[in-house]
Amino acid sequence: MDTDQHNIDLKKLPKHIAIIMDGNGRWAKSRNQVRVFGHKNGVNSVREVTEACAELGVQYLTLYAFSTENWDRPKFEVNTLMKLLVDTLKKEINTLNKNDISLQAIGDLSKLPEKTRKALLEGIEATKTNSRMKLILALNYSSKWEIAECIKKIAIQYADGVLDLQDINDKCICENLETKGIPDPELMIRTSGEQRISNFLLYQLAYAELYFTETMWPDFNKAALYKAIENFQERERRFGKTSEQLKNA
Repeated sequence: MDTDQHNIDLKKLPKHIAIIMDGNGRWAKSRNQVRVFGHKNGVNSVREVTEACAELGVQYLTLYAFSTENWDRPKFEVNTLMKLLVDTLKKEINTLNKNDISLQAIGDLSKLPEKTRKALLEGIEATKTNSRMKLILALNYSSKWEIAECIKKIAIQYADGVLDLQDINDKCICENLETKGIPDPELMIRTSGEQRISNFLLYQLAYAELYFTETMWPDFNKAALYKAIENFQERERRFGKTSEQLKNA
């Protein structure tokens, strides 16, 4: 075990960690570089954190890679991000296979540039039999969009007589979200000091523990991940119950 892991209880690991990778632009600006310099360096953090999660035994890792609102950023930055995604996906397939990690994606993938979507789908196909951990990229993702799409799916099923009104419950909703078959995150990490969820997994994060760190994403490494998990393990997760009920369970 890595010496930095000694405070982590492997029996109490979060099954699913979700991360808002924030601060690339500010990290670059603090070094008198253009914003895309930060995005390129952020790839190293993606690799390190993904491998660290797999090594620990985390089963699902979701990374907020590109939101629907990110299209409003400068065109040069968006184009560079899309190219970076293509290049990274192609380079990292061998690493994912080596670590037995399968790639998945959530979001409106149909709106991605053709090259980006092609590289993404090829990565998903090339890693589909891996079973150690699932790496889920939220691309062109918006939770409000996801919830609206979920409502449309349920409405169609109801209109077609597939669902009765009493069938529309939490289970029904979960089965019609982008994350169908994926357990809700237990820990959500956001880097860079911002303390917002920013339209990310709004339904799924209902009972997640939220962890905010001042560390910018390109500086977020294994040690920073371990610190977040240690913080998670120090919390009491009651799910509406009292501390006494948990102790007596």
